[in-house]
Amino acid sequence: MRLDKFIAENTGLTRSQAARALKSGLVTVNGKLEKSGSVKIGDTDEICYEGERLEWVDEGQYFMLYKPQGYVCSHDDGEYPTVFQFFDYPLMTKLHTAGRLDVDTTGLVLLTDDGKWSHRITSPKHHCEKTYLVTLADPVEDFYAKKLAEGILLRGEREPCLPAKMEIIDDYNVNLTISEGRYHQVKRMFAALGNKVEALHRWRIGDVVLDENLEEGEYRPLSAQEVESF
Repeated sequence: MRLDKFIAENTGLTRSQAARALKSGLVTVNGKLEKSGSVKIGDTDEICYEGERLEWVDEGQYFMLYKPQGYVCSHDDGEYPTVFQFFDYPLMTKLHTAGRLDVDTTGLVLLTDDGKWSHRITSPKHHCEKTYLVTLADPVEDFYAKKLAEGILLRGEREPCLPAKMEIIDDYNVNLTISEGRYHQVKRMFAALGNKVEALHRWRIGDVVLDENLEEGEYRPLSAQEVESF
């Protein structure tokens, strides 16, 4: 890996800021001052920035996070805080989310540094199932399950959604399982049925279920079995 890339990923600096830090003599490699960002380094090298050693983080990191309301699943939004703020450096700079939740939606988010793994979750051709607890403004109607199973045609779309499975919990709450990731899909599906989603909480992706021991804003590594389930 290039030294400037390593510095940027492990400090939160941009690549240009990392280059300036190198030129300013703030970086040492194995105890020697290094000002060139193009120098190749490996995990046996000791890299220090402003006298503090930077740790290597192994690739192949997999986590589940309980996303609170009010956070976005992007690294830089400008308006809302991001889910990556729950992680420390350098990990927060290396991770990306395997799919997203809207800012007002809570629940299970999977994060990784493994692009191939996340692609298996998000790629439309894999039809990865996701289950949401949906709270509605008006009572559930008897015809909802049939319509959802047939495939709802969303406003502005040419093709209907893939069949969805609905389980009624009570008059205002249902579990809905979908296998797509269209823009605001769940909210738009119920809008097409004449109802409004008041709250949305994702609790399952594939075979991975949100850990009931996690509080909002907490995360844990995925088990080997959970990782291999995708």
